[in-house]
Amino acid sequence: MKVKMILPALTEAKSPFWRPIKYSLFPPLGLATLAGYLDDDDEIVIQDEHVQRLDLDDIPDLVAIEVYITSAYHAYEIADSYRAKGVHVAMGGLHVTALPDEAAQHADTIFLGPGEDTWPAFLADFRSKQPRKRYISTQRTLEDQPSVRRDLIDRSLYLVPNSIVVSRGCPHACDFCYKDAFFKGGKSFYTQTVDDALAEIDRLPDRHLFFLDDHLFGNRRFASELFEGMVGMGRVWQAASTVQAVMEPDLLEKAVVSGCRSLFIGFETLSASNLREQGKYHNIGRDYGAAIRRLHDCGVMINASFVFGLDDDDESVFDRTVDWAVEQGIETATFHILTPYPGTALYDRLSACGRITTRDWSLYDTRHTVYQPAKLSSQVLEEGYRWAYAKFYSWRSIISAAQTKESLAGFLRHAAYTGGWKKCEPIWDLIIRAKRLPFVKPLLESILEGHPLSLRRIPLGRRAKTSDPRSRAVYMHHHEQNRL
Repeated sequence: MKVKMILPALTEAKSPFWRPIKYSLFPPLGLATLAGYLDDDDEIVIQDEHVQRLDLDDIPDLVAIEVYITSAYHAYEIADSYRAKGVHVAMGGLHVTALPDEAAQHADTIFLGPGEDTWPAFLADFRSKQPRKRYISTQRTLEDQPSVRRDLIDRSLYLVPNSIVVSRGCPHACDFCYKDAFFKGGKSFYTQTVDDALAEIDRLPDRHLFFLDDHLFGNRRFASELFEGMVGMGRVWQAASTVQAVMEPDLLEKAVVSGCRSLFIGFETLSASNLREQGKYHNIGRDYGAAIRRLHDCGVMINASFVFGLDDDDESVFDRTVDWAVEQGIETATFHILTPYPGTALYDRLSACGRITTRDWSLYDTRHTVYQPAKLSSQVLEEGYRWAYAKFYSWRSIISAAQTKESLAGFLRHAAYTGGWKKCEPIWDLIIRAKRLPFVKPLLESILEGHPLSLRRIPLGRRAKTSDPRSRAVYMHHHEQNRL
């Protein structure tokens, strides 16, 4: 059977906001995961339009398309062109789950929710020539999952080919998040077994890893055992967590010993009223400054997420947020305009109030205002959003934030990481065109490595898995010290 798997480019990948390096970070891991369920003798092609031109002249037996909201219209065009040639088209992803009736007009089969249970069922039906029009996920487990087909990915096209997911979903329920809609009808947060996760990590070459999990620290027991098992593997890794989780006793320290050097943290807003409005209760009452100091004391850099346009935001929110982030020494920041995605509680609430101003999904990219803000005009919100990016990533702000570090090494690490990410676009473009991204990885690893937290300060657990005898010896020494 010939199978084509496609990740259409997001709208912003074809807009003035296009940054080639941003969309050359991670391979289409979801499609490569689904490919693992296909037979060994199946002919499989994965195409990621962010890094390569799509070939749509073929006639495979099956086309599977992953759909996000801003790629929806383009994905529908691709699907329609293949269906016109008699090819069976299957579509899934966040947008398909949120608006299944819309997506069903452009596909022979659609999938609602995660695909660990529905995709294998569909493949069996398809091979017996009895595929259904709709598959809805209800059974949630990552056990007995086949290996990800990383052999189908051209690693030279990505800066971070070693992306990995060891859990699904998130234990929290924020109003603006897709999670509740996507995982409706079953568990909304679940993990692999620790042994399976460690085995997948062990199969990956090179040192650097990026966990794409929504909340790697979401299950304390799983995260703790995972980090203990990674000690001695010699990895340097990045992931996402929450303010609440990084304040948990010992958990962050275990992460650092296992190689954690950078975390994406959803601060979202400095307003408690906004946090309550969006149901982000796990951030209410948290000392953001203490969490930042704790991360920086451990040598962990921060990618902070902020959302503009919440109901308590006025015209001062942009200046206040950027100044605070710079004063805190945050290395990188991701700013968003509040976006009410279909299927979320936020969308339902704003729609009921008549505050949704457009349903052009190509504008739902967190860069455009698609609803009526409470205290801001749409123009002021979009201008403030762009100003925040320009101000935070100005050399003046980068140097000011770097000066909060206590050592010259910390200052240089901050300036190199932030400046390299945002101030070297022409260089990144040349590297990408030359397909030389793999040659940059050692530099990335070196900057991330920074100054690891002293092992003497880390209480370690029982588990260790390593191929480096020196790291193993260090681990066991401190493990025995902690038992005394």
